[in-house]
Amino acid sequence: MSADSIGATGLAGRYATALFDLAEADKQLDRVSGDLGQLGRMIEESSDLTRLIRSPAISRQDQGRAMAAVLEKAKMSALTRNFVGTVAKNRRLFALPAMIAAYQGLLARHRGESTAEVVSAQPLTKKQIERIGGSLKKAIGSKVAIDAKVDPGLLGGLVIKIGSRMVDSSIRTKLTRLRLSMKGIG
Repeated sequence: MSADSIGATGLAGRYATALFDLAEADKQLDRVSGDLGQLGRMIEESSDLTRLIRSPAISRQDQGRAMAAVLEKAKMSALTRNFVGTVAKNRRLFALPAMIAAYQGLLARHRGESTAEVVSAQPLTKKQIERIGGSLKKAIGSKVAIDAKVDPGLLGGLVIKIGSRMVDSSIRTKLTRLRLSMKGIG
């Protein structure tokens, strides 16, 4: 399976494709996906972890040791730990979030799914995610994997992105539209 044929290109795509191939050979696609999902959430929620993976001032050895400790404490698989270790050794941790997204995209395509990024003001419950997934499946005609994210700046509502399509029903966007329309009235 080539990275280009399934849409995973560039640095992140090459790394994600290599990990996907290894995970598929070891029959660990779901385990690695879970590990990467957890790691992605950890990076989003921790400014220290974000700083660790982005800072050029931190040596590759220190980055590698710190990431190894984080992944060990989080009980991630050996394959995931080895992958992140290689990424750190190659001084590519800055691209880890893109690698995670590319891997999840490869897995979704492998399963015949679409991936939807759903951004909400507050964390969604499992039931809400299932309902959104069901509605999107009806609209698109294929199973949809949900990548749920939180952005308190939305105030309420949802922003849903699937491929190049986006539906923005956030309160922030509605307030912006109202403000622009009121400026036209005055």
